[in-house]
Amino acid sequence: MNPLQQLEACGQSPWLDSLSRRLIVDGGLKRLIEQDGVKGVTSNPSIFRKAIVESNDYTLSLARFQGLADHDVGAIYEHLVIADIRSAADALLGVYEKTKG
Repeated sequence: MNPLQQLEACGQSPWLDSLSRRLIVDGGLKRLIEQDGVKGVTSNPSIFRKAIVESNDYTLSLARFQGLADHDVGAIYEHLVIADIRSAADALLGVYEKTKG
């Protein structure tokens, strides 16, 4: 039993204080949920800033929006972040169902 599973055995619900597109796309989040017992994920502007600035995972999406004159920086950010949060919520659906919300 790994340390996160031990926390769960003690009645704790471990959350991951990080979220990025790479974690979702490569299946890392799903593995953490299924194998390690992660029950949630924190997201906030500084977490997403780090994910966007420190990776190339958002390059294609950003390039698409750069060609659209009617999108400001805030709208682009929201589009990127909401998509990732929805994907994380989809990955966590089993936790939601198992814990009955």
